[in-house]
Amino acid sequence: MLRLYVCSMLLTLGPAGVLADAVPTKEAAEGTFAERPFSPYANRTFPERPFWGDTHLHTGLSLDAGTFGNTLLPDDAWRFAKGQQVISSTGQPVRLARPLDWMVLTDHTDLMGFAPDLQAGNPGVLAHPKGLEWYEGYSAGGDEAAKAAFDIISNFSQMTLPEDLLESYSPGADAFAFTWEHIVMAAERHNDPGNFTAFIGFEWTSVPKGFNLHRNVMLRDGPIRALQMVPPVTQPPYGNTDPKALYAWLEEYQTKTGGRAVAFAHNGNLSNGWMFPTEDTYHGGKVDEEYVQNRAKWEPHYEVTQIKGDGEAHPYLSPDDPFADYENWDVGNLDISELKTDDMLAGEYAREALKRGLMLEEKFGVNPYKFGMGGATDSHTSLATAEEDNYFGKSVSAEPSATRVLHPFVESDLGAFEGHTLVASGYTAVWASENTRSAIFDAFKRRETYATTGPRIGLRFFGGWDFDESDLLTRLVADVGYTKGVPMGGDLRPPEGEGAPTFLIGALRDPVGANLDRVQVVKGWLDADGALQEKVYNVAWSDDRALDANGNLPEVGNTVDLDTASWSNSIGASELVTVWTDPDFDPDARAFYYVRVLEIPTPRWVLYDKLRFGIDLPAEAQLIHQERAYSSPIWYTPPSE
Repeated sequence: MLRLYVCSMLLTLGPAGVLADAVPTKEAAEGTFAERPFSPYANRTFPERPFWGDTHLHTGLSLDAGTFGNTLLPDDAWRFAKGQQVISSTGQPVRLARPLDWMVLTDHTDLMGFAPDLQAGNPGVLAHPKGLEWYEGYSAGGDEAAKAAFDIISNFSQMTLPEDLLESYSPGADAFAFTWEHIVMAAERHNDPGNFTAFIGFEWTSVPKGFNLHRNVMLRDGPIRALQMVPPVTQPPYGNTDPKALYAWLEEYQTKTGGRAVAFAHNGNLSNGWMFPTEDTYHGGKVDEEYVQNRAKWEPHYEVTQIKGDGEAHPYLSPDDPFADYENWDVGNLDISELKTDDMLAGEYAREALKRGLMLEEKFGVNPYKFGMGGATDSHTSLATAEEDNYFGKSVSAEPSATRVLHPFVESDLGAFEGHTLVASGYTAVWASENTRSAIFDAFKRRETYATTGPRIGLRFFGGWDFDESDLLTRLVADVGYTKGVPMGGDLRPPEGEGAPTFLIGALRDPVGANLDRVQVVKGWLDADGALQEKVYNVAWSDDRALDANGNLPEVGNTVDLDTASWSNSIGASELVTVWTDPDFDPDARAFYYVRVLEIPTPRWVLYDKLRFGIDLPAEAQLIHQERAYSSPIWYTPPSE
């Protein structure tokens, strides 16, 4: 059932246009009205607002970013994320519309330090024939620079890098250690507890056969712990592409330093089915009890949307979901050395992975794919831009220009990821008690996060057993939500009785963005026959629309003006809230639930480029889309388990 208010009942705007929810302590909430403090905002202990950030960004220190011309370094990236104006690598002034609250800088660990030395013509690089060849190509610019960069990346992915160059930029080498110290100390300089959180991190770049198995690592710690070790790499003999090697490093880090770390996988859509395995074997080993326990321990979060495509769902896997066909990248693996086949898709998308996790939990007693949802840019420009009208691309070659729409991201004899298919996405919202490393990290561990494709949509999602419509009459949604249920990322408490679970959901539009079309609940479950099932429910929507007999909702409409790249908020809603009860609940079936929020149609970045540069676009270029948010799931386990 739909409930629509004017931003004054369940959800209210806080200091930064976010959901501001008052949350008393559990003890106060359980007391009588007379026993509570007069101020309903006293003794608040639960998270009051989401903090917005990016878990995945590269500077010129990364091998690929630097060789493709990124000259901006960590200090530039941190200043930009905090809202300051910088000059991009192509000489363009750029600034975020709104600063971020936190960020993880994740430069690639393999060959750390090589790209800046190549740009500078370091004698150690030029002394090697291949290094000299690459430097001359880089210095020539244009097509020659691109050719040199692709040759470097090709040698990396095929593990044919010259041995002496590899040795000079791998663990044990001065350049490697110096670069890691540079990364760590830059984060420490920009960390400002309470105002902006700068996380120390890196990207572990496993890409066997061109299949993306990358993980980003985020440390909870400062330099005292972070500098006790150097990050792992994947190039032999210094590293290994098997995820077990990363898990071993994470274990050693925590044991040796007393610190804390987590890893985030991303872009399963480029893994050709390898990201979420269920069979007996996977890259490097077996899907056994050790594997599922390690993955569950170290990977509590998944990057579900970013520049290289949206990874929530795919129409082949979810044919009854009309919104599953959103920014899908399904041509092939990362370098398009192998084309995609339909049988690979189930091992690539988040919704299917969540379902597979239920099956593996049934088998092993542990769910390796019990992750929270988040978004990131994966920009290699040092610029964390996810706004359609302020999009600075994946790499320097894709920064704003009249030709970037026509320039493929990757191209091979088998196919291409065309330039116009790059996505201006995304960000992660974290429900944390304060803007500090410890509070935000801990929120990731408990999975109280959600993803958006860029807009700062406010989203609350609680699951319990006795939410009802009277709960919609309070402004203190977190008071009700945390007292009667669990937030996104949690497990439903054991049922008390025979009823179905109920969910309290509130969504608020980005205050400078588009109105909302609808709120949906996506459910996945393992049925009595051991088959994986899913269903998408429309639970709240805008305007004067009604569900048909099959639960489908008419389209919200479209106000986009293609001549001005503008739209009108004359349709849609600023706020959607509801209490929803699962009508198909089976108490004996493992299940998960997550929320998907859709905006009304708005322009994609390519339409802004068309008008700014006066260019003709390919006929297949998408000009309009519906941006969205994905909550972390809430899981249900039968009481007998």
